[in-house]
Amino acid sequence: MTQPPLHDPPSSAPAARPADVRSRVVEAAVALFDERGFEATSVDDIARAAGVSRSTYFRQVGGKEDAVFADHGPLLDQLAGWMDERAARPGDDPWGTVCAASERVFAHLSADLPLARRRYRVVRAVPALRDREIVTERRYERLFARFLRTAVPGLEPVDAVGFAALVTATHNHVLREAVRSDDPTTEAHARALARALETVRRRFGVAAAGEGPDGGPAGEAGGAGARVVVAAFPTTMPSGEVIRRVQESLRRDAEAGGPVED
Repeated sequence: MTQPPLHDPPSSAPAARPADVRSRVVEAAVALFDERGFEATSVDDIARAAGVSRSTYFRQVGGKEDAVFADHGPLLDQLAGWMDERAARPGDDPWGTVCAASERVFAHLSADLPLARRRYRVVRAVPALRDREIVTERRYERLFARFLRTAVPGLEPVDAVGFAALVTATHNHVLREAVRSDDPTTEAHARALARALETVRRRFGVAAAGEGPDGGPAGEAGGAGARVVVAAFPTTMPSGEVIRRVQESLRRDAEAGGPVED
């Protein structure tokens, strides 16, 4: 049987993108672990099935436990860049950006449902993979919490961590419901995730601007002459977010050219 080379052979062909390599590794590892079992499958087996050299495997993926989650690294990098781009736009809602990022993760992980279901089955059967899954989930929590602390100056770390953990847990719950169901598509579960994230925002006190804490529209008040802005926030809203929303309201009003009175 032909063994994969120890090193990448020189080639004039363009090298495969790291994201493509990792996707092939995920598919190969999930298939081999499902068919042969985790212990009976070697790194060489995975590299050979994925069509990559052993050195490329270790450089792009790492150990055997990392193979099933190899696509998360590029996804996390893409999310970080996408979230930073959103944050640079005037008036961006950072809490909404985190929720939207979670929905993007769901779309990626559920795009290939047969693979998602097979991966779920494999991970559930191998304790080492369940441990690695927890480590991977924590990477999303750290990304979301770090983003919030940067986007909402003055936000308490515990609030950033708490919201990030709640969003991640909600995403994981809906994703598992999707892969355990017999539904041939994930459209219904994607809608369920969107609704669940709206509930998360309300319960955390950071409902979308213009939406009241009970999900209804927020009230506004005004008067003749000078414009008066009356803001009401739920007591559960982090103080850093209260400040951000007031500042954003003042910024929008200043751009519109209208005076604001307290």
